[in-house]
Parts: sequence; C-alpha cells; structure tokens
Amino acid sequence: MFSRGVALNCVANGKILENTEFQQLWVQPAAGDAGGALGAAMIYWYENQLSTRTVNLPDSMQGALLGPSFTVEQVIERLIAYDPQFHQFDEEELLQTVAHAITEDKVVGWFQGRMEFGPRALGARSILGNAASSKTQKKMNLKIKYRESFRPFAPSVLEEKSGEYFEQNPSSPYMLITSPVAKKQYLAEMGLNSESKKGFSRLENIKTTIPAVTHVDGSARLQTVSSKTNHRYYELIKKVGELSGTYLVVNTSFNVRGEPIVCFPEDAYMCFMGTEMDLLVIENLVFIKQEQPHYEDREKWNRPFPAD
Repeated sequence: MFSRGVALNCVANGKILENTEFQQLWVQPAAGDAGGALGAAMIYWYENQLSTRTVNLPDSMQGALLGPSFTVEQVIERLIAYDPQFHQFDEEELLQTVAHAITEDKVVGWFQGRMEFGPRALGARSILGNAASSKTQKKMNLKIKYRESFRPFAPSVLEEKSGEYFEQNPSSPYMLITSPVAKKQYLAEMGLNSESKKGFSRLENIKTTIPAVTHVDGSARLQTVSSKTNHRYYELIKKVGELSGTYLVVNTSFNVRGEPIVCFPEDAYMCFMGTEMDLLVIENLVFIKQEQPHYEDREKWNRPFPAD
C-alpha cells in the first residue's frame, strides 16, 4: 500500500513495479490532501469505536464510488428548465448505441451512478473516446478540454485484457500506474530517438493500435476496469471491443480546463452544451447534440471559470 501526495505520481508507481520485486501496488485513490478525511474517519472508527480492522483483498474500497447518484426521474427533473431532448433506452440498447458512437469516433459524456472519490475520473463522470483513432487526441484536447493538442489521455481497459495492451499488466483500478504499451501493439518502429524529430513532433513517430492513449515515450497511464466494481462501464468497454477489436476506450475527466469534474446532471448538461461533445449519456438517457435547443450557440453555455 502506498499513499500521500507522492503516490499520485503515476510514472514513479510504474517504475516501482518495473524495478522491484513487488508484483502489485495498491494506491489509495485520493492519496493527496483530500484523502486525509478518509484517514480521520478510519482512525475514529477503529480507535473510538473499538472496531477490529480487517483487510479485504484486493480492494475493500470497491471502486471508490462514494459520491452522489441520481435516478432517471431526478435527472429529468433537474434538467427540465433546459428543455432537453433525449432518448431513453434499456440496458442493451444503451450499450449498443454508445459503443457504436465511440467506434465511429464520436466523443461521449458518460455520467453514471455514484461519483468517484479522488482526482481521477473512473467511468462515473468521464468523457470517452475511441482509443484506436489517430484523430481522438487532438479532437478531445482542442474541442472538448480546450487545451494543448499534445496532452495525453488515459485508457480504460478490461482488467483481463490489460496484458494484451500493456507490458507490465498491472492492476490499476484508480488510474495511478503508468506502464509501457505492449510491443505487439506497435505498427511500426517507435523511432523515439530519431534526430529528425524534436519536441512534440516526436508524437508523429509513434504508430500503435491505440494512438490516442500512447504517450511520446511509449507509455500509458491506465485504468483497469472490473465488472465487480463498475459493471455498466465494463460492459460498455466490452461492447466497444466486440465491435472494433479494441477492448479499451479513452477516458478523461468530465470537465473542461479550469472547471472541476461535473457532479450533478445540470453540470454535465452545461459542459456538454458548451463543448463539441457529440453525445451525453446520463444513466439510461442519451442526449444528441444536434437535437438540443440552441445547440449551435456554445457561448450561451460557457461559464466564467478562469483557465488553469
């Protein structure tokens, strides 16, 4: 177990696994200052309530989905003032619709269940994209996150498929470990030491099956997804894999630069309308951008948060 702010250094965590005899590394998902609240609660529980501490492997935090959640009825009630247009699907229709959208290079706002605890989006308040597309990284950075086009994104991969895409095959449920992309995923020589490429132009040398999540050094900061802790997200990634052969998706936090991760349905709708996201999915409701009132007037939906 590893904690405190230093434990949020994903590259260092990957190096620990690469250069030591440890086979697994568990990092508290809110290892920074915010996690102090969890530690204080545990101290009170064990010392003042005289409770017995038990260790439940592999992870008694069960995905760290500790925030608020909303029923479909609550979502509709909270959004009614915006006069949104939406489609309501059953589970299978929802997964098929969203998986097809991702494989067609659509960008999807994904809002499901209880919100994540900690600094990483883990598939409850996430923006999702096609990891196999060379266009995804630039599109999501410039048109959704409003930041530099080279910024890398993280992959969410089915936990049992992790070894097919990443060399170390770590258990990384909280997106806190960086691992080299597996050699068999490269389509051409990496060329990382080429003298003809400098700085961010080196990104052009990396030719992998998952270009949207491969860093300039050939690594990725991954999240392994379990059906036990986030069943719907797991099933969505599985559907994407069945359609495309790639059992992972781009996962970035549901926000734009300078704003916090969305928490409530109205936050998600405002972010969706103020960016060039194609679809918004809140529970079993799917919102298509072109069907929304005033969808062409993005400035109407922007909020005055300063860029970080």
